[in-house]
Amino acid sequence: KMNDYSFFSYESNEALHISEEEKHTIGDCLKKIEKEYSLNIDKHSQALIVSYLELLLNYCTRFYDRQFITRTNSSKDTIIEFEKYLNNFFKGGEPLEQGLPTVKKCAEWMNLSPNYLSDLLKKETGKNTMEHIHYTVIEHAKNKLLNTTLPVGEIAYSLGFEYPGHFSKIFKSKTGMSPVEYRTST
Repeated sequence: KMNDYSFFSYESNEALHISEEEKHTIGDCLKKIEKEYSLNIDKHSQALIVSYLELLLNYCTRFYDRQFITRTNSSKDTIIEFEKYLNNFFKGGEPLEQGLPTVKKCAEWMNLSPNYLSDLLKKETGKNTMEHIHYTVIEHAKNKLLNTTLPVGEIAYSLGFEYPGHFSKIFKSKTGMSPVEYRTST
C-alpha cells in the first residue's frame, strides 16, 4: 500500500505544512505506534502497528489535500507557468531535439517532483501531468493539420513523436478520429 501514497516521492520543498492541531493528530498516531512496539510483542502487534501507520498516512493524505486547496492561488500560478512551458516547448524546436516532454522533465523545469506536479494538477484541473501534455500536443497537432499541408508523419515528428503510429493512436484516442479524418472533416 505504500505506493498508494505519492507524497513519499515529493521533494523537501514540497513538504507537508501542518497546523498545531494536525501536529497533535500526527503525534497521537506516533505515540500509539511507539506504545505498541514497546509493549510485549504478541500476535496482534504487527496488525495494530500497520493499522496505526495506515491511519497516520491517511491523515497525511488529508492534510496534503487540504494544503492543495488552501494554496489555490499559488497552485494556479504553477498551472499557468506549466501551461506556458508546454506551449513554448511545442512552439520551439525542442520536440525535434528532445522528443515529447516527459512528466519528469516538466517537473524538473517547474522545480517540483513528478508526483507533486501530477497531484497538484489533478486536484486543480482533474487531469494529471501526462494528460496535460497530451492535450497540449493534440491542440498543436490540430493547428498544424488545419493550417499546413505537411504529411501526418512529418507533423508527428515535428511534435516529438518517434513513431507516427504512436501519434495517430494518441490523436484518435483524444479526438475520436484519426489525424487524416480530422484534417478532411474541417
